[in-house]
Amino acid sequence: MPDNLATAEAMIAAYNAQDVDLYVSHMTDAACEANYRGAVVREGKEGTRSGLAAAFARWPHNHAEIVERQVIGDYVLFREHVTRGPATDGSDLVEPFDVIAVYSFEGDKCARVEFIR
Repeated sequence: MPDNLATAEAMIAAYNAQDVDLYVSHMTDAACEANYRGAVVREGKEGTRSGLAAAFARWPHNHAEIVERQVIGDYVLFREHVTRGPATDGSDLVEPFDVIAVYSFEGDKCARVEFIR
């Protein structure tokens, strides 16, 4: 039986290390990241890889701390505290924020991450 919590935690560890290849290795080929009940912001492994690479280039100190975790069936829910740090493009500092991330799984791979902010 897959350990979805361990997989989602590994995704956050890869995210914090800014290792996009490791991050997407935990995803299905058709996986996506989306706003909760809204628009897909990164589609497929390649869209996620390129989108995260661009975000990490803009915010090299970006970090997500897992504040709370919960597993419900094939879903993992994290309340994450995100800090961006200064942007490399000179844009205004993004204030730290909390987000609920809902990780949906198919087998042992993440199929979708939805963000509630």
